[in-house]
Amino acid sequence: MKKTLIIGASSNPERYAYKAAERLISHGHDIELLGRSSDEIFGKIIDTEMKVYSDIDTVTLYLSPKYQVEYYDYIASLHPNRVVFNPGTENPEFEALLQEHGIIAEQACTLVLLGTGQY
Repeated sequence: MKKTLIIGASSNPERYAYKAAERLISHGHDIELLGRSSDEIFGKIIDTEMKVYSDIDTVTLYLSPKYQVEYYDYIASLHPNRVVFNPGTENPEFEALLQEHGIIAEQACTLVLLGTGQY
């Protein structure tokens, strides 16, 4: 399976980023986690620094647009195939920038994509 980076990762089971991590793992996907607070979920560390990850296929965002700006260059530098803008994270400016770099910007819900076999 392809590797996914969750940005906005959380150790709070009520958060959608947590649920996405849980569901991605249950579907056999490898994940990396980046969030504001360091913690561990599902045997994975939530990193707080923008590390250079290899082989990231998908970045799934759980950050509102105002917090995404600091990640623009970082995400583009990872050269993912796509970035999923989950509900509430839609950002036309960032989507256009990604498309200029040949990265697919997809407005979708990671949980729905997984639930319907479209991930």
